[in-house]
Amino acid sequence: MDQRDFEQIYAAYKAEGKRQARQENGGGTGAPLSADGKESIVAVRKNDDGDLIAFKTNTGRELDYVTALQEAKAGQLAHVDVFHKYGRDILRSEPDGIKENNLDNLPTF
Repeated sequence: MDQRDFEQIYAAYKAEGKRQARQENGGGTGAPLSADGKESIVAVRKNDDGDLIAFKTNTGRELDYVTALQEAKAGQLAHVDVFHKYGRDILRSEPDGIKENNLDNLPTF
């Protein structure tokens, strides 16, 4: 096998993984509707430094960062995780292999 074969096989493997991740997450539209009725984040607001400061849900609600953290901790927002780093809680997308639905890549409002 030459190098191209390895690269083609790997590219097909990655494409299939991405297709499967989209299917498992409601089509990978950026913010799929949760099967259990939880709201999803569909857009973000950033400050001048590029930090996320607010979020818009699929129902049209606009949440400040602290409210979004509280709702995520309470399990009210789909497809996001809260983790502790830099001495504070941080909101992030659940890792699912789809770059397009990462919070940093969502449309702004």
